Amino acid sequence: MGQLFLNKVQKFYGDFEVLKSVQLDVKNGEFVVFVGPSGCGKSTLLRMIAGLDETSAGDIVIDGVRVNDLPPVKRGIAMVFQSYALYPHMTVFENIAFPLRVEKMEEEKLKAKVENAARILHLDQRLQQKPGMLSGGQRQRVAIGRAIVREPKIFLFDEPLSNLDAALRADMRIELAKLHRQLKATMIYVTHDQVEAMTMADRIVVLNNGDIAQTGAPLELYHKPANIFVAGFIGNPKMNFLPVICTAISDAGLTVDYKGQTLTVPATPRPDAVGQTLTLGVRPEHIHLASGDISLTVVPSVIERLGAQTVAYASLDGESENFCATLPGSVGVRPEQPLLAGINAVDCHLFDEAGIAFERRVELTDIDMTLLAPTALA
Repeated sequence: MGQLFLNKVQKFYGDFEVLKSVQLDVKNGEFVVFVGPSGCGKSTLLRMIAGLDETSAGDIVIDGVRVNDLPPVKRGIAMVFQSYALYPHMTVFENIAFPLRVEKMEEEKLKAKVENAARILHLDQRLQQKPGMLSGGQRQRVAIGRAIVREPKIFLFDEPLSNLDAALRADMRIELAKLHRQLKATMIYVTHDQVEAMTMADRIVVLNNGDIAQTGAPLELYHKPANIFVAGFIGNPKMNFLPVICTAISDAGLTVDYKGQTLTVPATPRPDAVGQTLTLGVRPEHIHLASGDISLTVVPSVIERLGAQTVAYASLDGESENFCATLPGSVGVRPEQPLLAGINAVDCHLFDEAGIAFERRVELTDIDMTLLAPTALA
């Protein structure tokens, strides 16, 4: 088993509150990713689960047992760090075997466990080599192997791919996803990279300023962000935001005005919304080079040609330099040449003055709706 329950967990450094009453339930076998900007508390929370940092308040419960006062070795967890922390004078075999030797495991059983972990991680031909002879990705797999042999209840990963180049990061994301399916183990993974979170997680926990901004399946956070922070953090490039005035509400949604143009966003209205300044959110991939429910004149300043896609960063009617559109790779846009861009109401999000999202009422017919909920695990 590998169930984790965080009950109103807090962390203070002096008078500074790093984590604010975090409440979270992780099911057995889930791959949960903590994501957020630097300083949001995600690594601190992971270290508290591991027992490396003390908890100021609240309870950490693993498989029904409160572990706040237990040392790391007694919690049934294994942690993989950003640095590989391998012993350079030891072979791959001995690095993987090290925690078992500390436990004084008998040699025959130790050998079987190490060889099994090496086979899972495709290191069986490298067991007699030393870390200096391995690539960065292979060294990270050795560090993961050292965690596997302990057969922990929960695996903890603290930004394990940040030292790898872009190609190796992509490869290791695939390997970790395969490993999770193979081991069927509970894994908690910390990253600041929302692409890693979106591609690997069963469920994402978005942290901001020491608090949970939203939890959910990757596509749930993408299509139904609960607030403006999550909307801007999840998605690459990030969502565009425009100030609008709510002029009316109806069964169809909220009608908003942007510089004399109106559109009705299909979202659940609130009676007090009329007359408020709201924020209209639209993702770069939903910007079209054609007329839409509203049209905008944009002047590209930077063009990124990625092959299948072209990303244009533009000024918007002279008021923003950060408006972004993701266009087909074949589009012949050029810097400083004005373009007419369209936005359709069905693609838009609305946020109130406090940054809280209005509930979208869009029928996502092109998406398997079961993907908008966390994976059901036994």
